[in-house]
Amino acid sequence: MFVLPEGLPIELTPLAFVVGTWQGTGVISYAHRRDENDEPIQYEFTQNLTFFHNGENYLTYQSTAKLLDEAGTILPSELGYWKLARPAAEYDHGPGLLPGIGESLIQTHDDLEALRNATGGFDIEASIIHPSGISEHYLGTVKGARIDLATALGSSRPENSKEYSGATRIYGLVEGALLWAWDIAALGNPLASHASARLERVK
Repeated sequence: MFVLPEGLPIELTPLAFVVGTWQGTGVISYAHRRDENDEPIQYEFTQNLTFFHNGENYLTYQSTAKLLDEAGTILPSELGYWKLARPAAEYDHGPGLLPGIGESLIQTHDDLEALRNATGGFDIEASIIHPSGISEHYLGTVKGARIDLATALGSSRPENSKEYSGATRIYGLVEGALLWAWDIAALGNPLASHASARLERVK
């Protein structure tokens, strides 16, 4: 039986199923590198992924990964913030360090239900940054135990980073495991499969 994480704001209950620490393995396969048979080279990796909250209206996302090779090659980490997509209100903090004014207007499940979209899910957004300086801003939906995301205007990369023009991500809870798939458009290639993994909750 699933139990809501302690202290989770009502506004975040649509994302409650991802809260926790997850570990597992996955595969990277992207067509920019090919073997002698002209097939994409695949790399296996391990990943530690955490979604946690501090009582505010967002989840903090952290991911670390490394290749399953002899050197244990460390892969780029990720840090981000996930929340419902809705107009900012006076009670929301920011910009900068400015504190919000008043209490959240989302205090009951009826308040939350009023935010459902036409498909029966909830609109969400996620901002994810990479060590290279690339910053992704995703828009998408959560419906049941599935999340669909696609990069939107507002994603950016530094002048000196490798070319990266967009991405989609899918997350889903299947028989207690968190499965995800990530497609990217990068290095002159159109949007294509990049990586996927299966993670088990460890905390």
